[in-house]
Amino acid sequence: MRLQQAAITSAVVVLAGTVVLGTALIKRMPAWLASSGAAQAASASSSSTPKLYATNPRAMQLADRIAAQAGLDPKWTRQIIGSARLIEPIRKLVLPPTRTSAKKNWTAYKARFVEPQRIRAGVRFWNEHQDALQRAQAQFGVPASIIVGILGMETLWGQQTGKIRVLDALTTLAVDFPQTHPRAAERSAYFINELEQFLRLTHQNGTDPRELRGSYAGDMGVPQFMPSSWAEHGVDFNGDGKVDLWNADDAIGSVAHYLQGRGWMAGLPVYYPVVINAAESALSSLTTSGLTPTHSVVALSKLGIELQASPQLATTDDLRLALVEFEDGNRASMWVAATGNLQTLTRYNPSRYYAMAVTELGHAIAQSR
Repeated sequence: MRLQQAAITSAVVVLAGTVVLGTALIKRMPAWLASSGAAQAASASSSSTPKLYATNPRAMQLADRIAAQAGLDPKWTRQIIGSARLIEPIRKLVLPPTRTSAKKNWTAYKARFVEPQRIRAGVRFWNEHQDALQRAQAQFGVPASIIVGILGMETLWGQQTGKIRVLDALTTLAVDFPQTHPRAAERSAYFINELEQFLRLTHQNGTDPRELRGSYAGDMGVPQFMPSSWAEHGVDFNGDGKVDLWNADDAIGSVAHYLQGRGWMAGLPVYYPVVINAAESALSSLTTSGLTPTHSVVALSKLGIELQASPQLATTDDLRLALVEFEDGNRASMWVAATGNLQTLTRYNPSRYYAMAVTELGHAIAQSR
């Protein structure tokens, strides 16, 4: 996906021990979220009495425009888009959430995902697809643990890929994106592009676009890719001549390719634990760059922030790190010195908590093997 075209989908934010839904700019939505009450309502709505887009003039104009831009038969695009159904609950799901001042809770967030049942499932997936994971790590430089962690967070390794017709979701958001959204024009344009990409891809692959199902934002398959990510980063990793996001091997290769394209640095961890002996005021000044790595190891050490890493690392001055805080409810925050790989993971999902949970889940699964 292109970051500047990021879709608005829902991410989980844990606030003081309570899980709530929050809106985020990301390329895909985890399918486990599709099991939430709101997403279930969207799925139920898609199976109730449909309001077809065949009678919507704006939808038909869009079908003609997509046909002209993509070189598709306008009769075909009219037929396909005309068969799409308006799913009203989706329009509410993409609206910004009510802001809250409650603290995030890293311990509660982590416990949702790094837990025994998910770890056991992850071990099974890793063992079953060890060859593909090793090939992906060798080819793209992304550790198997990170790939496994992402697929586990997204869809429980393909167990929860979504039940909403992708065509319905994308058409609803392309034609009827809620105008009350503060960035309605930009978001509508994004979903128009995603719909075009989706029709291009399914036409090229000989796939019926009315058959594919995913999340309410149009995310698909084991890695929950949006169509633009499918087009740009999808990999035929099992060599059968097509990219199948519902195939585990293709999902593994595609996730690794995506992260490589977003700046993954092979050989570096996501973060280093730190011991902090600095004043709180000093910490605040060190976090102004966000997740962008700007601080040297030596500079952090001089300010009382010691990395728990190899002695050789303590003397290097070419590595740049970001000091990152993870609020933990009423407990003291957890701090880490993050490499650029944490920022790369937020290209997949913009939440630093998500990125950290991916890392910890993958590590726990690796340890359990």
